[in-house]
Amino acid sequence: MRRLSAVLATAACAALLLSGCGTGESEPQEQAPSTQNATAAASASASASQSPEATPSPTQPPELIGGGTELFPDRRFVALYGHPGTPGLGALGEQGPEASAQRAIELAKKYQPYSEEQVIPAFEIIVTAASSEPGADGNYSNEVPVDHFIPYIEAAEKNGVYVVLDLQPGHTDFLTQAKRYEELLKRPNVGLALDPEWRLAPGQVHMQQIGSVSAEEINKTTEWLAELTAKNDLPQKVVILHQFSMSMIQDRENIKTDHPELELVLHADGHGTPELKMETWGVLQQGLPEGIRMAWKNFYDEDTPTFTPAQTYNIEPKPWFVSYQ
Repeated sequence: MRRLSAVLATAACAALLLSGCGTGESEPQEQAPSTQNATAAASASASASQSPEATPSPTQPPELIGGGTELFPDRRFVALYGHPGTPGLGALGEQGPEASAQRAIELAKKYQPYSEEQVIPAFEIIVTAASSEPGADGNYSNEVPVDHFIPYIEAAEKNGVYVVLDLQPGHTDFLTQAKRYEELLKRPNVGLALDPEWRLAPGQVHMQQIGSVSAEEINKTTEWLAELTAKNDLPQKVVILHQFSMSMIQDRENIKTDHPELELVLHADGHGTPELKMETWGVLQQGLPEGIRMAWKNFYDEDTPTFTPAQTYNIEPKPWFVSYQ
């Protein structure tokens, strides 16, 4: 069964290999006033205490957490997934900004003994949430204002936590929604996640059909993000593609992976028994375009049982990005 907030209808996706990541509509909380952009991230290790970021010199381009401008192969990520203030949508919503940062740091530390690469703590924040109702704009997606996420972005920057913005667009396309969060994507340690499960075709409704996206739409979105990254002299950005059924990404072989500004990661986004999760893990790698790395999701409640850090990093290939819901 899917994990949803109370405002969404519930249903099972029995025809799929696995149920996908949980989500739902959430009402925006009282918005915090937007503050000045935080400075670029300085080196930080998930196995050591996190320290505030240093301000770069005017001629020094911003760097990634841990140093440098290329995401891989020198670092891996472990993330809390969810929507601020909504515990039903994932672990990120179970506590406030600073507590979430500290929880992500402690989680990443548990993975460091099993990784030769630096393990970076991360947030994967649902910024547009799939809705059971069409809403005023009729798109079945709740686009939460940028200011709602500023406290989490600033807590992440302060503590050396990477951030990924997750889009669940309903009847809107991914590029349109990504542009709404351009202000946040201009920050050096903020990437993007596309969740095709919640990309509806005309006439579709969440929880009645599973959405999908074309390679063409993904390519338009990544091209825009690559241009934004280059124009602002930013380090590489991660782009996570959620998938638990092959039908969710059409013509996957046509996804472009030749943008040096980006690193694409396919997220095996499902829960269940270890056998079922590993079956999906294998299927999703079949015909995967060269240059796309693999990511894994652990569910605290729905997995039976939840993989330990040692078990998660014993998977082949070892996931580059692990999220917890």
